[in-house]
Amino acid sequence: IRCPVKECDEEILHGKYGQHLSSHKEMKDREPYSHINKGGRPRQHLLSLTRRAQKHRLRELKRQVKAFAEKEEGGDIKAVCMTLFLLALRAKNEHRQADELEAIMQGRGSGLHPAVCLAIRVNTFLSCSQYHKMYRTVKAVTGRQIFQPLHALRTAEKALLPGYHPFEWKPPLKNVSTNTEVGIIDGLSGLTLSIDDYPVDTIAKRFRYDAALVCALKDMEEEILEGMKAKNLDDYLNGPFTVVVKESCDGMGDVSEKHGSGPAVPEKAVRFSFTVMNIAIACGNESKRIFEEVKPNSELCCKPLCLMLA
Repeated sequence: IRCPVKECDEEILHGKYGQHLSSHKEMKDREPYSHINKGGRPRQHLLSLTRRAQKHRLRELKRQVKAFAEKEEGGDIKAVCMTLFLLALRAKNEHRQADELEAIMQGRGSGLHPAVCLAIRVNTFLSCSQYHKMYRTVKAVTGRQIFQPLHALRTAEKALLPGYHPFEWKPPLKNVSTNTEVGIIDGLSGLTLSIDDYPVDTIAKRFRYDAALVCALKDMEEEILEGMKAKNLDDYLNGPFTVVVKESCDGMGDVSEKHGSGPAVPEKAVRFSFTVMNIAIACGNESKRIFEEVKPNSELCCKPLCLMLA
């Protein structure tokens, strides 16, 4: 196109004509020839294009990013693009999205850990079906798997059950079975009933005492190590340790109400459990306490020994 401005008469490529015209000050207010994009569709929004069209449109920028990445970041184009995106989100105060992206970049993912989901389910008293319903709803609404599916929670739960951690007593305990399998038994087996006792049928899941104790201590490993570190007792990793335990038995109410509809059943659930009250370590002649339960009456620190329906 030949420039219409007097004393210019320059010939410009069609694509660069608008840019050239804006350089003439006298033409800024009244542009007799405005640049018209002939042929082709008007520019669509980047995100609405196909992948191929997106690539085509961003070709020049991609080349520049690649050159920068090779020069500054050892060729890591992904890191450069992710960081650019992060900065753009933060600049627009989209901090929640930016935090999620940062978690993905650090390999953490935006989802919660199965053990955290299990803690949420237990502390909010959700049944498996209620939790599953929440999991499905959140996944459908957000399009992301923030909560973990039930099977992941069950796997996490196994690590909390007695019999999960291998151990041996040194010296070995006399008359104690090495079997840590958990079976369904009569919960009152081994207890001698007096004549006045109310006859009761029970079905129970009972754990071996020593297996349950080992599991509880394994669960508290971090607190024990932190307590030793706080008192500079790292040299005493092999003990000997003194563990004080409080045993308790608690009725868990009428379970017929917890199942919703259906006939009322006169069942009671009972839990025999213990709480680790404190742990001390023998240093020479004195004993130093490295752990103490701050809420000994809370059900959250009760470790199960026997769960029974009576």
